[in-house]
Amino acid sequence: MPIYFKKEAKNEMKNYMPMENFPKIEGYDFNEGLDFSKFMESYMHMGFQGSNLGKAISIFREMLEEKKKGMKLWLSFTGNMISSGNREIIRFLVENNLVDGITTTAAAVEEDIMKCIKPFHLGTFEVQGRFLYDECVGRIGNIFAPYDRYAYFERFVNGLYSKILKGKNTLTTTEITREAGLYTKDNELTKEKYKDSFLYWAAKNKIPVFCPGITDGALGDMTVFFRQKHPELVIDVARDHSIIAGMMENAEKVGATILGGGIAKHYLLNAAIFREGLDYSIYITTASEFDGSDSGGSQEEAISWAKIKPDARRVKVVCDATIAFPLLVASSMGNIRHVMSA
Repeated sequence: MPIYFKKEAKNEMKNYMPMENFPKIEGYDFNEGLDFSKFMESYMHMGFQGSNLGKAISIFREMLEEKKKGMKLWLSFTGNMISSGNREIIRFLVENNLVDGITTTAAAVEEDIMKCIKPFHLGTFEVQGRFLYDECVGRIGNIFAPYDRYAYFERFVNGLYSKILKGKNTLTTTEITREAGLYTKDNELTKEKYKDSFLYWAAKNKIPVFCPGITDGALGDMTVFFRQKHPELVIDVARDHSIIAGMMENAEKVGATILGGGIAKHYLLNAAIFREGLDYSIYITTASEFDGSDSGGSQEEAISWAKIKPDARRVKVVCDATIAFPLLVASSMGNIRHVMSA
């Protein structure tokens, strides 16, 4: 029935839904000057993904307040978050004990360490791959990573594994990431900028960093090369699974902020099954759910697998995380300071 069809007897619209109690769509009025806090709050009434970002900010602030009461906060992110400037924001959260656990990828581990040695650089999306190949530069979107970073990283990895093997030869990925973080302080290549590393602060603050796909990428290659001379080195990923499942089972409440998708996202959500789902969940991703990928999977899909509770506070923000995540954190600084002072 059309909602604007008028009744014959009265000059009233038929089947009209009263909307007085619905939020009004309204953007920020810059005639009032810029109040950053009010500006960020205005996203709630923006519409489209702006309103989803506004909801994410509200949920993130609530998670921070719940953390003071004992809720465990998890952060999941793909390696490109460390390639980008989100690395410094992630490090800030880890340095200040604002997360209780991390799931990520091999690229995040290796690039965090590389950036303690030499930086990555801003390029363009349009430059030809053949040109960069000839110049020995790898491209991550519009971020340039010269090949020499990987040569330095191999020296770091060889030193790390040699040090580890003096004490034990079977390690979980959480033990490897912890030892890598601590080693940044001692290694000649990284010791000048070790405090820039999220791995260092995670190790110092006893925040476990799970890397289920640790053999993916350069870290995996270098691990294989090292094992050719030291076959006694063993990585026990099954024990990691027991650790994260135990952490989930023993937590009264759990919330998660998930940047991107892939194995980092799924590993965390799969572990959440052991507690019948997350209580709070924020997705920030550009991936679509319509191809059936886990990266793009909706939160309704996660609910069907008991990865998120049906009554969870949740939102999916379809946006580049280098746009949304800094705004999410910046808009929550009052809550962050409150948690830090508790």
